[in-house]
Amino acid sequence: MTAKLNNSTQMANLVNNTKIIPIIQINNTRHSVPLAETLMDEGFNVIEVVLRTPNALEAVQEITQNTPCIVGAGSIVSIDDALKAKEAGASFGVSPGSTPELIDACIELNLPYLPGAVTASEMMKLATQGIALMKFFPAEPAGGIPYLNSIMGPLPQLRFCPTGGVNEKNFIHYLNLDNVACVGGSWIAPTNLIDTENWDEISARVKKSKALLAEN
Repeated sequence: MTAKLNNSTQMANLVNNTKIIPIIQINNTRHSVPLAETLMDEGFNVIEVVLRTPNALEAVQEITQNTPCIVGAGSIVSIDDALKAKEAGASFGVSPGSTPELIDACIELNLPYLPGAVTASEMMKLATQGIALMKFFPAEPAGGIPYLNSIMGPLPQLRFCPTGGVNEKNFIHYLNLDNVACVGGSWIAPTNLIDTENWDEISARVKKSKALLAEN
């Protein structure tokens, strides 16, 4: 229990000063550092690189070795994924759900972990293990803001990072919920903008999102 609580606390500390975690798919490794630098120049220093491409781990390594960006590895679904993410230099791991084996592996690897949960039962089970910060995925299909608002009553101690359908039009509404610590989304740096090296548009999207944050 103590180890799991410490791991969850480490994860919470990593995202304590961020409200938006860009979720990024990198198809070409040479885009890794320029993208990270673009985001950091605008004040976003926590990102999630999804392990959906053959070079994803290499991209994580490039960013961690060449920038101070805090990089998480997303879509971790196995112990092997967690091990490879840690070896690549990932600062944290994110998964769509969770298993006891994966939780234990992340603790053993000292890899702060954001497990996914979508039902009250999954949330309660993680809570009994000392995990208080969870990924709520897929957020919109699973009930979105009304669901998170309703779960706040019976489970007030839990905090969430909603992802999946979170976008530039609704992220503020998620962040206005007391049980939402931060949100994750791909609208900041979608794959087409990364592939075409459109760093100016990505910067503009960060500025627009930050302006919305400042207004609310």
